[in-house]
Amino acid sequence: MNAEPADQIRLLDVQALDVRLSQLAHRRRTLPEHAEIQGLEADLAQLRDLLVAARTEESDTAREQTKAEQDVDQVRQRAARNQQRLDSGAVTSPKDLESLQHEIASLARRQGDLEDVVLEIMERREAAQERATELTGRVESVETKLEDAVARRDAAVAELDREAASVTKERETVSATVPPELIKLYEKLRVQQGGVGAAKLYQRRCEGCRLELNITELNDVRGAAPDQVVRCENCRRILVRTPESGL
Repeated sequence: MNAEPADQIRLLDVQALDVRLSQLAHRRRTLPEHAEIQGLEADLAQLRDLLVAARTEESDTAREQTKAEQDVDQVRQRAARNQQRLDSGAVTSPKDLESLQHEIASLARRQGDLEDVVLEIMERREAAQERATELTGRVESVETKLEDAVARRDAAVAELDREAASVTKERETVSATVPPELIKLYEKLRVQQGGVGAAKLYQRRCEGCRLELNITELNDVRGAAPDQVVRCENCRRILVRTPESGL
């Protein structure tokens, strides 16, 4: 393939712009905010799960407390009725009086036990409420941090995208001045060679693979016509000659 030396040198400009686009894409993918957001999202998910568990425990203990207080109230009412019967003098049989007094005593013990249960449930409920309050604050804190990180990421991405759009436009302008066949070969090699399809020959070294040409390879390049498109024997990239090639 043949192409004017100036066209071949402009190919290096296209390559430089493609490298810049690759760098911008890499920066976009590896913004520190991405990892920060991922970590905050994981923390937030865990905290939300813990908050749901705390609120569930609070709700469960609230129902337990209501049921236990109802049990206490039932025992208290029964004891009050028995005491009223005892005080009224309606029960005259010694045996019935003894039985009633025994039941009143038994109900008093039962009421005490149930009131202890209520206190224990209230303590668990209070602990769950405190835990839920604490977790709510932590969730809100992480949410604020996450919103800030997302805003910073979006701003950074937008800036990189604006720069990439500018470079892409410049690349389109420059590549339009290079012969289509040369661009076609360059694009093919760029895909095959990890994003670099053309490289400068600098001080007898290919800037693509960073290897110095041996004497035979140098002589072949020296002997090639100025408009001949030469390739590096090592990496097969387009080798662009400049006044700094050392030929």
